Amino acid sequence: MPRMIELIRSSTANSSVMQTAARGALHVPPQEMIEILVYLATQTKIFAERARLTLAGWDEASSRAAAADPRTPKEVLAYMITPGNLRPTLLPALLENPAVSEQSLVELAASASRYMVETLVKSARIHRSKTILNSLTSNPHLNPAQTAAIKEKLAALGPATTCELPLPDSSQAAEAGEPAQPALTRPGTPEANSDEVPDETVTAYLTQHATEISAEADKPFQPIGGMEEELTPQTPAPHPEQVPVEGEASAVASTTHGAAAAARKALKKKVYLSVEEQRGSALQKIAKLDIKGRIQLAMKGTKEERSILIRDGTKIVALAVLESPKITDSEVEKIANQKNVLESVLREISMKRRFVKQYAILRNLTFNPRTPIDVSLGLIKHLLTPDLRNLTGNKEVSDTVRKLATRMFRQKLETTGKD
Repeated sequence: MPRMIELIRSSTANSSVMQTAARGALHVPPQEMIEILVYLATQTKIFAERARLTLAGWDEASSRAAAADPRTPKEVLAYMITPGNLRPTLLPALLENPAVSEQSLVELAASASRYMVETLVKSARIHRSKTILNSLTSNPHLNPAQTAAIKEKLAALGPATTCELPLPDSSQAAEAGEPAQPALTRPGTPEANSDEVPDETVTAYLTQHATEISAEADKPFQPIGGMEEELTPQTPAPHPEQVPVEGEASAVASTTHGAAAAARKALKKKVYLSVEEQRGSALQKIAKLDIKGRIQLAMKGTKEERSILIRDGTKIVALAVLESPKITDSEVEKIANQKNVLESVLREISMKRRFVKQYAILRNLTFNPRTPIDVSLGLIKHLLTPDLRNLTGNKEVSDTVRKLATRMFRQKLETTGKD
C-alpha cells in the first residue's frame, strides 16, 4: 500500500483528506506527517497557509527528531533551515545533521539573528568549516569576543581565508573613528548612576556596529509616533470663579486682561512645568546629539532618556537601549506593548532569553500588532489558555496569528476535556 505522502503528491487524495492533512490530523507517523505538511506548505496554494500554521506549532519533540535524523527528506530539512521557517529550538539538531547542506548553513550564518549566532558559534560542525566560518564573519550580530574566537578558529584551520577579522581592541576602534573611552556626562546635565555602565561596554557596542553607525552618521534624532505632541501642555480650563459674568465682562476686560493672562501663565507653570520641563530638557539634549552620542546615552542614561531613545527611528540607536545594563524588566514590558517602536526592537526583545522568560513581556509581544508575524507565531504556544482565548478575538493582530491562536486554544480545551 502506497504511503499517504505519495497519494498526496500524485493528487489522488480527495479534498477532505487534504484539509485533514493541512491540519496535521492524519493517522500517519509523525515523521511522515511533517513531510506531508512541508509538501503542502511549499507545493500547494489552497492548503499552504494552513500547513505553515500547523508546522509552526508542531510538537517540538517530533520536530527535533526530524531535524536530527539524516534520513529526513532533504526538502523537509531545507524548509526547516530556511530563516523564515526556522524554529530556534531546532537549530542545534539541524546544525549537526550531515544531511543539511553546507550551502544552507552558509546562507544562514550570514543572516542569523543574535540568538542564533550564539548557537552557531558553539557548533562543532561550524568550527570545522572555513566556508561557514567565513560567512559567519559577515554577520552584523557578532560581538567582539565571538569575532576574536572565529579568527582563532580560522587561523587554526589554515592560512587560506577569504576575509580578515579585526581584533576588538582600542587601537582599531580608534581607526574606525570610535573614541577609545567615550565620555557621556556633560556639565549641567545630571544623569542618575551613569557611572554604573563601564565605558568598555559602550566602546564594544560602537566597535561592533561601526559599519552601521558610519552609514547612519548624518541621520538626526527622529522619534517614531510624534513624540513632540507629548510635550505640548494642555491649557487648563479656567476655574468658574475666574470667569466674569456677562454684565461685568466689558467693564473688567481692559483692566484684568493682562492680569488674567499672567495668572493663567503662572497656573500653567505651577501645574505643568516640572514634568514637561524635565521631559523637554531630555528631548532637547537628545536632539542635539549625533548618532554616537545617542547610543552612549541609550546605554548609560536615565530611564526617562531610554523611554525616548527606544523610539529613535535609527535602528542601531533604539537597539542600544536594549543592550543597556541598566534597563529593567518593567521597562521592557512597557516597550513590548508599544506600537510606536521599530519592528526590529520587538524582534530583538523576543531573542533575549532574559526578557522572554518574563510572561508579561511574552504576552505583550504576542498581542502587539507591530510584532513581526513570525515572532508572534513562535510565542503563541507559550500563552496561557485565557490569553489564547483573548488573542483569538483580537482584531488588531493579523489573521494568521488569530488563526493559530484559535487552533491552539481549541487543542487546549480538548486536552483539558480529556483530562
